[in-house]
Amino acid sequence: MEENKMGVMPVNKLIINMSLPMIISMLVQAMYNIVDSVFVAMVSEQALTAVSVAFPAQNLMIAVATGTSVGVNALASRSLGEKNFDKANKIASNGVFLAFLSYIVFLVFGFFGSGAFIASQTAVSEIVEQGTAYLSIVMCASFGIFFEIMLERLLQATGRTFYTMLTQGIGAVLNIIFDPIFIFVFKMGVRGAAIATVLGQIVAAIIALIFNVKKNPELQLKVKGFRPDGKIIGAIYQIGVPSILMVAIGSVMTYCMNKILVAYTVGRETAVTVFGAFFKLNSFICMPIFGLNNGIIPIIAFNYGAKKKDRLIKAIKISTIYAGAFSIIGAATFICIPKTLLGFFSASEKMLEIGIPALRIVGASFIFAGVCISLGAAFQALGKSVFSMIVSLIRQLVVLTPAAFLLARYGLKIGNDNLVWFSYPIAEVFSLTVTILFFIYLYKTVIRNIENKYAP
Repeated sequence: MEENKMGVMPVNKLIINMSLPMIISMLVQAMYNIVDSVFVAMVSEQALTAVSVAFPAQNLMIAVATGTSVGVNALASRSLGEKNFDKANKIASNGVFLAFLSYIVFLVFGFFGSGAFIASQTAVSEIVEQGTAYLSIVMCASFGIFFEIMLERLLQATGRTFYTMLTQGIGAVLNIIFDPIFIFVFKMGVRGAAIATVLGQIVAAIIALIFNVKKNPELQLKVKGFRPDGKIIGAIYQIGVPSILMVAIGSVMTYCMNKILVAYTVGRETAVTVFGAFFKLNSFICMPIFGLNNGIIPIIAFNYGAKKKDRLIKAIKISTIYAGAFSIIGAATFICIPKTLLGFFSASEKMLEIGIPALRIVGASFIFAGVCISLGAAFQALGKSVFSMIVSLIRQLVVLTPAAFLLARYGLKIGNDNLVWFSYPIAEVFSLTVTILFFIYLYKTVIRNIENKYAP
């Protein structure tokens, strides 16, 4: 087979070639997230709050899907760099098997746990009813998102990110088309939003499967005679579990923040709605960075496997610069036009009163986020996902959540809801410090000791 482009294409061109389709597709995906919430907000503010309180569980599902696929992506790319094609195929087949097992777990949760999860965050009956309906549908039909994400990562592992852009883009566009039909034409409310979501995911998964079979010859999925390989599954989860926990920590943090906002702010459910709107907007700002990361992980992993140290280092440097630029643009957007951003969600006067200062304060913390996310991709690609997990743990549970609790209680005492949002910039400063220290350690112990077989 001819040399894969990840080992020979000029690094800057390769990063753009790999990441640009991912950035475009993830921006489309983020736009869907916002449009989805815009339609839900048209139903009522309580409907938007219902979707917001369902988000932590939904995000946990995505954590398992993306974390597992990160392990598959990194191992498959590394095996391809080592020219071990048989191992790469086994990794791919075991990855699809793990996607199926993950779906079964969340199918059970969707049937039996959705109502209790929503009720644990709010006592408002309408929010509980709508949140339970939304979460049940999303969980029980989650096979679409699990297979979509896994099959897309197999395309990324071989550098075929253009096809990933198509699958994500088509799924998101269909979702946007289905939303008004099911929400308003069929008058299904939040249930319609959930149905639109899972239909888009199922279509995207089918398209991703077709692309893998027809357009991805370096990885061949084998069904006949397939047997799970415990050693490969262990290696996948060695990388994947820290990634899963890293995102899952975010779900725990969001759950805790929802409870803190309801208990210790004057705004209560409206503050939760603002927090949910922030997450949708945040996804749009951060998706270019995550798209960059999805493109850079297989590049770093491939060149690590091929022992091309100079290309690996150059890829990390360039991606960090790009991520920093994206984060500065994101911070400026939140600081300069918060009222416009909240206007997308049919914000009431009360929501604007809480949301405008919140978005400005939280937006300032984005200045630090890009570098942390970019270096986290290097941790994952080099098999050190545990570093990313520790950074996420420190940021969201050790610093952000306790800081939010203390600031919210003090803010309630003095009548200032804005204090709780300062927990974000405080946490980002800690996160940046720990990330840099981990990268210095990784460079000294791993990167510097790679036997270089290429000079750019």
